[in-house]
Amino acid sequence: MASSTSTARGAAFFDLDRTLISGSSAVDFGIAAWRNKLIPGSALLHDAGGAIAFRLAGASDEKSVATRDRLLSAVKGIKQDDLLALNEELIPRVLSKVRPESKGLIDMHHEAGRDCYIVSASPVELVEPLARALGMEGGIGTRSATVDGVYTGELNGPFCYGDGKRMIIEKIAASRGYDLRLSYSYSDSASDLPMLEMVGHPVAVNPDSPLEAVAHQRGWPVVVFSRKRKQVVRTTTASVGAAALAVGTYAFGRRHGRLVESARIADQAMPRNRFRFRIGRAS
Repeated sequence: MASSTSTARGAAFFDLDRTLISGSSAVDFGIAAWRNKLIPGSALLHDAGGAIAFRLAGASDEKSVATRDRLLSAVKGIKQDDLLALNEELIPRVLSKVRPESKGLIDMHHEAGRDCYIVSASPVELVEPLARALGMEGGIGTRSATVDGVYTGELNGPFCYGDGKRMIIEKIAASRGYDLRLSYSYSDSASDLPMLEMVGHPVAVNPDSPLEAVAHQRGWPVVVFSRKRKQVVRTTTASVGAAALAVGTYAFGRRHGRLVESARIADQAMPRNRFRFRIGRAS
């Protein structure tokens, strides 16, 4: 962590599924792998069913661990080069699902001088090139072990989920000098509380019910992307001034992007209130 507030800077960390993109990237990964005869159709159907449930109910520890185990089992014995070759088909498909509002957030963080990262349980072979395609500084994903270029069916490092995300972000922050008090995290799921709690500015995006409850209790901004309305709708029990502060927090105060620490101190002095935003796009 940087030692001087004059040089300290934050970063922005984005979950992938249901945050940066609509739905789950696992389906797209499965389709591409099946089309290239890397996995059987039964595995694709299993992941498609899981993605539907995920979209409706969000992630859980049990579902995510099961997905991890299926992923490791599915790639066991496959050449890493064959998996990387899927990106020619896979990256454009996933890019088409990136929400315009999410891209706007990335652009605003860059304007404020913050580096941006995807942090996802999805394979790093997908996450890294996707992050580069979005102009982000890095993609953090689950790494599978290889021997002589062939996947072994085991992990190489922590599973990039829950506390695993926190561990990886801490390592990156330490090596690149990010001040986590000045940093932002975005996620839809309570499973990402370790990633959200470690930064000064957590934001719940399209949250599942457990995360929305936590966000309301702690006064975190809640952002909902809506396809039906092209407007921002907020409901709050806060005063007009506090509501304006919430809007400024969401919009990142472009003119004050490098002075976030002052805003953080001011924010701590104010009562914690409930903020909810709906950001929409035309169908």
